[in-house]
Amino acid sequence: MMNAPIPQTVISARGIDLTFETADGPVHALKGVDLDIAKGEFVSFIGPSGCGKTTFLRVVAALERPTAGEVSVNGLSPDEARRARAYGYVFQAAGLYPWRTIGGNIALPLEIMGFAKAERARRVREVLELVELGGFEKKYPWQLSGGMQQRASIARALAFDADILLMDEPFGALDEIVRDRLNEELLKLWARTGKTTLFVTHSIPEAVYLSTKIVVMSPRPGRITDVIDSPLPRERPLDIRDSREFIEIAHRVREGLRAGHED
Repeated sequence: MMNAPIPQTVISARGIDLTFETADGPVHALKGVDLDIAKGEFVSFIGPSGCGKTTFLRVVAALERPTAGEVSVNGLSPDEARRARAYGYVFQAAGLYPWRTIGGNIALPLEIMGFAKAERARRVREVLELVELGGFEKKYPWQLSGGMQQRASIARALAFDADILLMDEPFGALDEIVRDRLNEELLKLWARTGKTTLFVTHSIPEAVYLSTKIVVMSPRPGRITDVIDSPLPRERPLDIRDSREFIEIAHRVREGLRAGHED
């Protein structure tokens, strides 16, 4: 019997502490975070507000420097990975410039990186099709719904074809119906592209539905209280949320959140 291939570790964190110095004294955002993320995984981070979920993403993206510990991204330091364009970042708000068309917004990072005009146009068309916004490149952000704007933001993060996608609660401000649809679309997008995805959420059903791995975090200082490898199949219709397996995983996430509050 052949051994299964060992998954390639894309992101590795060891002993990550992060303390912010403020006028009111130090704020301990992260404490002793150890985590490995393999190539192609979809990893959700869930925990109470202020527990360090977004801070950890920002450490990976070289937007924050840990006080202690080490992070590697594709075997590089976060700064080196940023310069190598290893990841795309999707923020909580779509952050589209109102004076630029949707196509112009998506092309902006490509312009900054010096891509030729024809190549920019090709990539914009390609990623708009990926997020089901084909034909909307000449529209302006104000002409699109909130859900469509967030899909355009995802397209912008995909435009330069980074291997890693960092998503900071991108659907948090959307209503449940739109959120369900975008969750379905995001899973299809992940299946088509194979991007390693880190996803911050406050929603237990969203974390369980989307993820191959769920990282449960405690209140500040943010520590990992549980890491759950999902047994759910990669193809997941929305009604999988009514299955026994789904409910059991959601229960374990809830228990991990409760344990973090009790520590």
